[in-house]
Amino acid sequence: MILSGGSGTRLWPMSRPEKPKQLLALTADETMLQLTAQRVGDLARFACPIVVANALHADQIETQLTEVGCAPQALILEPIARNTAPAIALAALICAPETPLLVMPSDHVVEDVDAFRAAIEALLPFVNDGWLATFGITPDAPETGYGYIKIGAEEAPGVRRVERFVEKPDRATAEAMIAAGDHVWNGGIFMFRADVYLGALAAHAPEMVEAARRAIDEGKRDGARIYPDPIAFGASPSDSIDYAVMEKAWRVAVAPVKMGWSDVGSWDALHALSALDGEGNAHQGEVIAIDSRNCLIRSDGIRVAAVGLDDLIIVASGDSVLVLPRGRSQDVKKIVEALKDR
Repeated sequence: MILSGGSGTRLWPMSRPEKPKQLLALTADETMLQLTAQRVGDLARFACPIVVANALHADQIETQLTEVGCAPQALILEPIARNTAPAIALAALICAPETPLLVMPSDHVVEDVDAFRAAIEALLPFVNDGWLATFGITPDAPETGYGYIKIGAEEAPGVRRVERFVEKPDRATAEAMIAAGDHVWNGGIFMFRADVYLGALAAHAPEMVEAARRAIDEGKRDGARIYPDPIAFGASPSDSIDYAVMEKAWRVAVAPVKMGWSDVGSWDALHALSALDGEGNAHQGEVIAIDSRNCLIRSDGIRVAAVGLDDLIIVASGDSVLVLPRGRSQDVKKIVEALKDR
């Protein structure tokens, strides 16, 4: 199952509501969505994906996934955003009860696909036995923008029991957790049987699973597309799977894994992932950079020429140009909010 409902505002101006980050080719020739599907594209092992998305993107999603041989078996088009817990419930409700579901965001990078698949195989026996499971990313820095997972006792090689989930910490707390060596990043990737997830949701958020069930039962279908009933789904509380289920469940496993993961959550993160020239610049499109160092410069149209610049992010897309210092790309959200106010 692929979650593709995000708007990707942190990568404005290239990522916009009509074509968000997951539908863009940011790290390779393929889009983020296509790369996500290809990681589990072995049809001998994985079914074609169920995608939960915004109806605005339906045509783009079907086209992009068909291009890479991963046409969705179902495309569930949310009438309103209700966060990840209800979105996953919609997908679980159309599956056979004991189906193991691998839930992935559509816009993450995984460079070591073999390590990812090995973690899937390590977790699968636990999932089949009724555990909820998640993937813990081996941290390489005291990031304050991610949630963490404290890992407990070893249950099997490569699998540990989750001791607790940790909210996004301050820097000192993050440094202490990494120094202790018993915390991993919460990468937002999950595995569980459909019936186990729905049972956990019914125990901890019964109104949510009931709203999702009515939305599916009273919704419409058109080929692979499923349109949940908007009134029924709109009655669901809005909550993430972490808060609604994972933090409250008692039998939760985690596979700590080092797989070259990134959520590509900012232009700074994309610079860190990109191939650099001899001056530390990452550039794409019609770009000329002279006597400039450690810059990210991208354009999907007009030519951008830079001379004598250091540590800047410059992104030209459509009718907009973004310029800001490296290290401040999280402030793009301030620009998006200012544009909404206008």
